[in-house]
Amino acid sequence: MFWYWFFVGPALILAILSLRGERKRAAYVERRLAEEPSSFPPVTLIIPVKGEDEGLRENIAALASLDYPDYELIVVARTAADIPGGVLPVRAKVVLAHGEDPHTGEKVQNLQAAVRASRKRSAVFAFADSDGRPERGWLRALVEPLGEPGVGASTGYRWFTPAHGGFWPLLRSVWDAVAAGMLGPGDNGFAWGGAMAIRKETFFEIRVHECWKNTVSDDYALAEAVHRAGLKIAYVPAALTPCVSRTGAIEFLRWARRQMTITRVYRPQLWWPALAAHVLYCGAMVAAVAAAMRGYRPAGWMLVAMLLPGMFKGMRRSMLARASLPSCEPWFRRHQWVHVTWVPLATWMWLAALTSSAFGNTIEWRGYRYKLRGRRSV
Repeated sequence: MFWYWFFVGPALILAILSLRGERKRAAYVERRLAEEPSSFPPVTLIIPVKGEDEGLRENIAALASLDYPDYELIVVARTAADIPGGVLPVRAKVVLAHGEDPHTGEKVQNLQAAVRASRKRSAVFAFADSDGRPERGWLRALVEPLGEPGVGASTGYRWFTPAHGGFWPLLRSVWDAVAAGMLGPGDNGFAWGGAMAIRKETFFEIRVHECWKNTVSDDYALAEAVHRAGLKIAYVPAALTPCVSRTGAIEFLRWARRQMTITRVYRPQLWWPALAAHVLYCGAMVAAVAAAMRGYRPAGWMLVAMLLPGMFKGMRRSMLARASLPSCEPWFRRHQWVHVTWVPLATWMWLAALTSSAFGNTIEWRGYRYKLRGRRSV
């Protein structure tokens, strides 16, 4: 019974403790969603593009028709060949980076070029990914917290809403939603590059452009610069971004490993606790099932007690996401249940992604191979 309690005891405690702050997070999301933006500084919105994404034309069209009174839209790529034909709206300004720095990721070089090419009168830089399709009020909400004291940057996150469902696309949605559940009131530990904003003055004062040198991760580098300056990252629920792209098993597993490898290299303080927690959770599941099969009756109830908090959190995450994404209401009516019932399976996928990312620092990203070395990549 030693190994049973070695895993089950700490896992049960962690499961219960994980519910802390859920009520505050729900109240925060409700308050943020009810806010009406009060100021609209001119914005430069930057979208890096690298080849074809599912629904790319519709995604960029959504970003070109946001409900914001004054914003410049820049679509940036390394070369013209990286921008598929027929996807650009009339209002988009195209910037070609032609980056050749072997130590800096292509996306980061593209963002650097777009910042240099931005109009002088913009007061805010905002960033979006080409695989997201935001709500019309996305930019208004993303910019609003930047006027609050102590806020250095604002961030949304993504929510995978595969139109046709499917096992692997839906599993990725459940898997990735766990990270969305880490964002809430107060300062947040990371920003997501697909929905991120920062005042231009702050951007240069805290030297984000220098932090972007010799890195592959634009958002972790920006978050590091913000926190090093003693500023906060504000989460914006209305900047939650639907991503409609599909995936298969191999693509999903490679993508998840890449996400966790980048986290291990650039944010080990997030990676190590996640690995320890998922080793405990999954070990406890195995120990409880094994003990139940040997006739230890309390083991079954312990397993239920461990799983229910995670499933409850999955339900809460999906409810808050549903409130943040009114245009996705039909999708949630069809698929919200997976964010409750598939949480135990997603826990095992988290363990697989974390353990696979523990070995090797090389990732493949948009046709390039990068060897990550902390603040450097070659």
